[in-house]
Amino acid sequence: MARPSRFHLAMPVHDLTAARSFYGELLGCREGRSSDSWVDFDLYGHQFVAHLDTGHRPSALTNPVDGDDVPVPHFGVLLDPEAWQMLADRLVAADVEFVIEPHTRFAGLVGEQSTMFLLDPSGNALEFKAFADDSQVFAR
Repeated sequence: MARPSRFHLAMPVHDLTAARSFYGELLGCREGRSSDSWVDFDLYGHQFVAHLDTGHRPSALTNPVDGDDVPVPHFGVLLDPEAWQMLADRLVAADVEFVIEPHTRFAGLVGEQSTMFLLDPSGNALEFKAFADDSQVFAR
């Protein structure tokens, strides 16, 4: 049986200790290999690599989506609804400052989804979302 496809994403961070705290402790990502300049994290089965870039400056660009100013660029993971709710509850309990609070976007329309946005300590924007109906992920 073939294993599912996984993505590999490498992003700049200004501080590896802060990245370990955010991705490892707050988000609960298991740490993999590392060096003095990068750390691998298991981000819901995907390989996320935080690369040290002390001069990193995040983008301030946003685009309007269903009434929200969505940060661009951003990355994240599509979760099942139960895992999304567990993460949302965990982040709310940790008093995380959201860029966009957990809510339902496109309610009653094609592509209805639960979504939330937050920034890591380096200002990288992350989105976590879930579709109640997985067939809606690419629906038009």
